Amino acid sequence: MDTKIKQQKRDRRRKRIRAKVFGTKDKPRLAVFKSNKYISAQLIDDSNANTIATAHSRNMKGKNMREKAEEVGLSLGESAKAKKVSNAVFDRGGYIYAGSVEAVASGARKAGLKF
Repeated sequence: MDTKIKQQKRDRRRKRIRAKVFGTKDKPRLAVFKSNKYISAQLIDDSNANTIATAHSRNMKGKNMREKAEEVGLSLGESAKAKKVSNAVFDRGGYIYAGSVEAVASGARKAGLKF
């Protein structure tokens, strides 16, 4: 499949998800971005257009992408707990909820974040 078509399909899915998911200060949006090499996650307050916390896999140690993704989730959950955020809404960013995206979610849940 052509990469341009794949990107267009992901953009369509992302827009459809983003129309339904909205983050507030009490319940921010946990947005996931995935590249071929790295994965990153952010807690975003959409009402004030403010990023509350962020984590990136280039700072993590792990054998494979899934392990690094779980570390990203744990790191994000801990920084959210430090800023007194316990609830969030999950925004998978148009990616399939499997593999590294699922690992970010499970890592955040292990750190105490609820969604």
